[in-house]
Amino acid sequence: MSVTKRLEILDLIPELRQQLNLSQKQFAVRLGVSFKTVNRWENGHTVPSRIAIRLIEEMLRKMGEPGKRLLSQYFPEAD
Repeated sequence: MSVTKRLEILDLIPELRQQLNLSQKQFAVRLGVSFKTVNRWENGHTVPSRIAIRLIEEMLRKMGEPGKRLLSQYFPEAD
C-alpha cells in the first residue's frame, strides 16, 4: 500500500464512523475486528488489512449517496 493510499485510508475511517454515527467500538463490531484494531488504524499505528478494506468498501456501497461520495474520494478505482 502506497504512503498516499495509507494516509487516505486513515482519513476515511474516522470520517466514515462520523457519517454512520458510530463509536470506534461499534465500528469494530460491524467489521468484525476489535476496538483496539480500529483505534490503532485511526492513530496511524497500523493500516486495515485487505479484507477489512473490502468490508469498508462494501459498507460504503450500502450507504447510498453519502457512501458514493466517499467511494469516489477514497476508492476511485472502484467506480
